Amino acid sequence: MEIVYVYVKNRSEFGKQCNFSDRQAELSIDIPPNPELMEQFVIRDPVDTGIQCSYDMSEHEVNTERFEMETRGINHLEGGWPKDVNPQELEQTIRFRKKVEKDENYINAIMQLGYVMEHCIKQNNAIDIYGEYFDEEDEVEVSDEVLSAKTINVFRDPHEIKRTATHLSWHPDANRKLAVAYSCLDFQRADVNMSYDSFIWDLENPNKPELILKPSSPLVTLEYNPKDSHVLIGGCYNGQIACWDTRKGSLVAELSTIEFSHRDPVFGALWLQSKTGTECFSASTDGQVMWWDIRKMNEPTEVLIMDVSRKGVLENALGAISLEFEPTMPTKFMVGTEQGVVISCNRKAKTIAEKIVCTFSGHHGPIYALQRNPFYPKNFLTVGDWTARIWSEESRESCIMWTKYHMAYVTDGAWSPQRPAVFFTTKMDGTVDIWDFVFKQSDPALSLKVCDEALFSLKVQDNGCFLACGSRLGTVTLLEVSPGLCTLQRNEKNAASSIFERETRREKILEARHREMRLKEKGKTEVREEEGEGEVKINQEELLALTEKEFFDIINSETKRKGATLKKAGSKRDDEDGKSLNEEDEIEYNERQEEAEEPAKE
Repeated sequence: MEIVYVYVKNRSEFGKQCNFSDRQAELSIDIPPNPELMEQFVIRDPVDTGIQCSYDMSEHEVNTERFEMETRGINHLEGGWPKDVNPQELEQTIRFRKKVEKDENYINAIMQLGYVMEHCIKQNNAIDIYGEYFDEEDEVEVSDEVLSAKTINVFRDPHEIKRTATHLSWHPDANRKLAVAYSCLDFQRADVNMSYDSFIWDLENPNKPELILKPSSPLVTLEYNPKDSHVLIGGCYNGQIACWDTRKGSLVAELSTIEFSHRDPVFGALWLQSKTGTECFSASTDGQVMWWDIRKMNEPTEVLIMDVSRKGVLENALGAISLEFEPTMPTKFMVGTEQGVVISCNRKAKTIAEKIVCTFSGHHGPIYALQRNPFYPKNFLTVGDWTARIWSEESRESCIMWTKYHMAYVTDGAWSPQRPAVFFTTKMDGTVDIWDFVFKQSDPALSLKVCDEALFSLKVQDNGCFLACGSRLGTVTLLEVSPGLCTLQRNEKNAASSIFERETRREKILEARHREMRLKEKGKTEVREEEGEGEVKINQEELLALTEKEFFDIINSETKRKGATLKKAGSKRDDEDGKSLNEEDEIEYNERQEEAEEPAKE
């Protein structure tokens, strides 16, 4: 079918400007489909079409020369020793050295090599291509910057019934994972449907935990094994100790038996420095510290009762809340108690009295955090009630430094692993305080509001740049601090050491002064008591007679005063029977006076 359309236009409109306007659509032509082809048409619904949105690129190929490789073997001798000399035998090597040193060419060879080595050493002294010549300038620039911190990530408890993030632990290798223990610490207020699960989070994936740990009871504490990153130890709410191997899945690998476990929640569990890497110890509010070997979890290998009287009586034991263990001092460990007392212990001592070395008391409530300074282990940090305190082992009666009393309760704290003068604290109002006592001692160097609910746990990464804090609703916030708070400043170690020594010396002087004053007061009291006892023995009869006389004089004077008052009042009015009141009062007065005089006469 041929379609022909003729356009008609006037000659006057040739070359005229076009004026476009809107109008309704018009159907110019309608071509019906071919019925045969219509029957073969297949409708697709839905239609999936893949398109690639990318730049057009061309591909070129060239022929290059092939790189040929060849394997060759070399003969390596230890230290250039001959074949007939065994380098492991000391006598053979000494004999060979003496033989070579007697050779005439030995001195010439050494002299020639000496010139070459001297030339290289002089070049190295002239300029060291690997040396960093501007460290101090960089550190000064870092210290002058404005201190700050920012939120990197937030890990939320995926369960509907929220629980408190009670403890955090960083993965020992590369710190790319974070283990979080979840539990409800409110006594008998846990929901029946509350989950017991705890999680291991990957820092790059906050939407879903990498591994779910399934204990028999909610976990209060959780710690990675520093030697084997696949193994974790956890303290349960019911007092049991659980062990996981992440290679075996979410279920518990080893679990302590109920009858040999703690009787209260396990608030502290730490790994010990051992050759096998399988030893750990735990502490609970039942007043016991237990040592375990994860290869045999039936019963503890050792138990120590936190009895300050050193008698080993469990009824007098102080409940343990926090633990501290420094690998450089494998025999010592410290325990923070519910009563605000820090107990320093020695595990290798033979008797119970020797195992509890000394105590430090200064808090008004439980000690939630206890940690030694990573640079100066003699100084340690405690967090409890409304303050954080820094102690020295040389001063046992009082702490050497302390923060001001906050309005909110301080719940956790930790030292910076990179800077000896910086430590972190969390509070019940959702605030993280960063303290730098070289820069400022009265107030925190930086205070950051993390969330609206209370913060209960804190853990700092090994590089000091990242710290994680857990809240009451199970939210774990990952913070990154500015380089000024995680980079070692110039002369900071010397400054921190001098501050610790100065404050320790000051406390020692004050302790000696207080001890002297107490001894003087004690001596005066003893003298007074001795003098008083001698006078009582000598004048006991006289004092008794004098006391009786004073007693009866008081009674007589009081009786006369009352009699005079009644006599004056009775003279003003008479009774209905015609008898005046003053007569009756006078009779009663005379009778009382006679009764009072009778014992005096006797």
